[in-house]
Amino acid sequence: QVQLVESGGGLVQPGGSLRLSCVASGSIFSFNPMGWYRQAPGKQRELVAIIRSGGETTYADSVKGRFTISRDSAKNTVYLQMNDLKPEDTAVYYCNRVPFTPNYWGQGTQVTVSS
Repeated sequence: QVQLVESGGGLVQPGGSLRLSCVASGSIFSFNPMGWYRQAPGKQRELVAIIRSGGETTYADSVKGRFTISRDSAKNTVYLQMNDLKPEDTAVYYCNRVPFTPNYWGQGTQVTVSS
């Protein structure tokens, strides 16, 4: 049974940075693309970044140039470095496979960007 645990969120001012971490209890990274998703209040969950087994990355237009996804397969951990944060980045952030597996959703980590 795979479990994903996200951490690293918090309250940050516009223009600030945060680094999110996602630790998996099982070794899924070698076999599947992994992604970071986010869900803002009243909105659908959206995929913002993907990292594939070969290290290739893809980003949503809304975060391109500001967010960087990376992975450490030895630690079963995926990271999301978020720079130049904006109020519209406020959301609960989750990691999961791409496409997602419903049973893998964790509790997420809250990111709030506000002055």
